[in-house]
Amino acid sequence: MGKSTAGAAFRRAGIPVFDADAAVHKVQAKGGRAWRPIEAAFPGTLKDGAVDRNALRAAVIGKPDAIKQLEHILHPMVWREEARFLASAHRAGKRAAVLDIPLFFETGRERKVHKIVVVSAPRSVQIYRVKRRRRMSEIGHQGHYRAPDARRGKAQSVPTWSSAPASRDTRPTGSCVV
Repeated sequence: MGKSTAGAAFRRAGIPVFDADAAVHKVQAKGGRAWRPIEAAFPGTLKDGAVDRNALRAAVIGKPDAIKQLEHILHPMVWREEARFLASAHRAGKRAAVLDIPLFFETGRERKVHKIVVVSAPRSVQIYRVKRRRRMSEIGHQGHYRAPDARRGKAQSVPTWSSAPASRDTRPTGSCVV
């Protein structure tokens, strides 16, 4: 099971899901808060009033300092979106919410939650999925892939593992809906 499948399973159970990737797209879109600071930091990455994600990717791939600079711009904006999402779920009387955050451990978000579900796949499957989704070359995906953080295996409450490109096994996700 992948993150999208797990997120869909939680949504079907009536649990709201925050998608950090969607939040990044929102703040980078035309009218979003990120395009000005990103264009200032990475000139030439703006197209038609929105961040040109391909140009931005080219500006940061393989450049650790540039990636850190981009994360310094984006993470606080995504955290504000997350806070709005959680406040909205709380106002709606939801007893639980899911945070789908690719850099969850790397950004210290595990300190903000009560239960952790790790949806992961072997490195070869991750590379296959990234290349298929983004049509990236072998070199291009290297800058996108991040090795699993050692804390994932220790912190997870409900581990899930996916090696199939489109598995529909929702048993692990269902076991954490109480």
